[in-house]
Amino acid sequence: MRRLATAALTLSVAGAAGACGGQQNAASVDTGAAITCQVQKDTRVGIATGNATGVYFALGNVFAEQVDATGGKLKATAAETGASVQNIQQVMAGTYQVGFSQADAATEAVTGTGSFTNKQPIATLGRIYNNYTQVLVRKAAGIKSVADMRNKRVSTGSPKSGTELIANRLLNAAGLNPATDVKAEKLDLTKTVDGMKDGTIDALVWVGGLYTPGVTDLLTTSSDKVRFLDISGSLPALQKINSAYEEAPIPAATYKQPADIPTIVVPNDLVVRADLDPNVACVLTRTLFERKAQLVEANAAASDITLATARKTGPVPLQRGSAKALDDLGAPR
Repeated sequence: MRRLATAALTLSVAGAAGACGGQQNAASVDTGAAITCQVQKDTRVGIATGNATGVYFALGNVFAEQVDATGGKLKATAAETGASVQNIQQVMAGTYQVGFSQADAATEAVTGTGSFTNKQPIATLGRIYNNYTQVLVRKAAGIKSVADMRNKRVSTGSPKSGTELIANRLLNAAGLNPATDVKAEKLDLTKTVDGMKDGTIDALVWVGGLYTPGVTDLLTTSSDKVRFLDISGSLPALQKINSAYEEAPIPAATYKQPADIPTIVVPNDLVVRADLDPNVACVLTRTLFERKAQLVEANAAASDITLATARKTGPVPLQRGSAKALDDLGAPR
């Protein structure tokens, strides 16, 4: 798995993305021509993922490898990012061509709400798997509910991430102002886990697939000091903001817990510009589903990537190249 988290490599990826934009001259703009699902000239796409110890990063790197393994003209490179909201912004800016995003952030992008003041012309390659809201607290902090986080040191995730989006909404639902009522730490997951271990963080909110390597690390090394918090009671308040939120349990076996943990989930999309060359989108979508087994090897969350739910991305539209790929693959409408 290629770890592209250094500044030099990130600049290299941005440069490649810029070159890709140049290589995409025609490739980045949908001319309306018939879709062949073949990329005719050398084209490289950048994939915006998420924190290095999260599922986006693990799957994004393997997805890039599988695109390369198809042996065609399309090549891919994955990079660590702040995730959802930032990924959408960078896709729109042309820094990357594909971005992992939670459905709540993608919905707000196309409707021009929430973190977005204007409607963003994005589309999706399809729905992939669910993100689970994973809230853990240090037992010594005495936190029994989200409301008990008042004046506590809470990691709300990387700035402009899907985690931060949901963390702030959970705090608001509990009557807390994220800016004034908690000591908010906007940290990536690696630094958050370190803080929970050394006692400089009292609680963390993480929104990611199952399992998340960073959460596994924390529970493996500090199982006697931390515990999960059931935040499912906040679901009605979150659903008033965005209908993408649902309830589902974190299975006990995921992190070797004594029982399932009820929580709030949100689907994930792979977002692209709406005007991406549909042949590029078609190849990417076919690769996603035809090489699913390799993604599952990287992280079990990929098991939930299915043709049965691939089209369930509304109100975010499917990129027309992806719609063609899903038609060819027999995805139900």
